[in-house]
Amino acid sequence: MKKIIFCLFAICTSVIICAQSTVLPPVDKSPMDMSYYPSNYPVLKIQDKITEPLVARVIYSRPQKSGRTIFGGLVKYGEVWRFGANEATEIEFYKNVRIGGKKVKAGRYTLYAIANETSWTIIVNKETDTWGSFKYDTKKDLVRTEVPVQKTDSPVESLTMVFEKTTTGSNLIVAWDAVKVAIPINF
Repeated sequence: MKKIIFCLFAICTSVIICAQSTVLPPVDKSPMDMSYYPSNYPVLKIQDKITEPLVARVIYSRPQKSGRTIFGGLVKYGEVWRFGANEATEIEFYKNVRIGGKKVKAGRYTLYAIANETSWTIIVNKETDTWGSFKYDTKKDLVRTEVPVQKTDSPVESLTMVFEKTTTGSNLIVAWDAVKVAIPINF
């Protein structure tokens, strides 16, 4: 009996010590988020309210404006940008789509952008699971397409990505600071 009590005491003590020694990371300043097409797909799925199949999901980190000059400042004009913060933004297509007139097969890709004052070059790249744009390789580009920059009605504090239904599929709307772009995705 003493051996069993001693073993239980040793196990409980080990669990407590391990739990106390775990150091949790601080909350990230640019939290990760995701958006689906159709919007709110996971919620619709559990509610049995799906009316159209899952087409796409984008996963990105949401940096804050925090009083900074974003475009032409933090995000340099004419340079490849990871399209968010931290890990490079990834998009997954669950069916074949067209972007910029080019076929993109179902699969997971990284999105990059080259921002300029009046237009952005949107890049769909085959490399995934990468941080920032430090290892960006043009040889792995699948699609490059140009989209016009639009002014927003009011500044957007946190980078935001959301899918918007269109007659030919959807647009991935990307808004931050005082601008937004719409990336047409046809399916």
